[in-house]
Amino acid sequence: MSRFFLEVAYKGTNYSGFQVQQNAITIQSELEKALRVYFRTEIALTGSSRTDAGVHAVQNFFHFDFVTDHPKIFENSIYNLNAILPGDIVVKRFILAEDQAHSRFDARHRIYQYVVYNKKDPFLADRAYYYPYPLDLEKLNEAAGLIKDTTDFETFCKKNVQVQHYICHIHESKWVKEGETIVYLVKGNRFLRGMVRGLVGTMLKVGTGKLSLAEFSSIIISKQASKADFSMPAHGLTLIEVGY
Repeated sequence: MSRFFLEVAYKGTNYSGFQVQQNAITIQSELEKALRVYFRTEIALTGSSRTDAGVHAVQNFFHFDFVTDHPKIFENSIYNLNAILPGDIVVKRFILAEDQAHSRFDARHRIYQYVVYNKKDPFLADRAYYYPYPLDLEKLNEAAGLIKDTTDFETFCKKNVQVQHYICHIHESKWVKEGETIVYLVKGNRFLRGMVRGLVGTMLKVGTGKLSLAEFSSIIISKQASKADFSMPAHGLTLIEVGY
């Protein structure tokens, strides 16, 4: 029995999230179906990072176990698997891993980006959030700096989620101007459900002057999710990297 990592990328618009769900089409269900069609056997995948419905990924991983005497069997199947998969999901590579390697628990960091634009652009509409208000980049970055000094993110976790704790270690948190867009980049060891979108929505209020930095800071320490803004649409969010 050998363990493999599977690296994928996808546009999440047409899917009900990353992991398998009953009566729903997901990234995992499409990948397992393609593997089943090509290899004529069931291959159960375990994902590294959950992404919600509509969220995209430049890089994400699964792991799985498979009995084979020819480890390159998967490497040689990439072209055919991509021909079977829908056009918005791509298999990038297979990696032969250590027997106990785990795509989720062995990940050291994850990087997300959330893209905002304030001038109407049809070419950004499905991968960025149209926010037609002036934004103060300096204030946004001051708010982003407070995120790096925070470890308890209970405020930015959606309710009705079973987690053992709300502690996350954020290594990078910043807003950058890229062409006609403003991008929030955040790197951390783990993220809670809805966390990045909650951070973005609340920081945008700082960027437009609706919240002061002091008010934003008080929201962080309040541990009350009702004070955060989770209204940001999923299509502006992309998982950029999972690092091991």
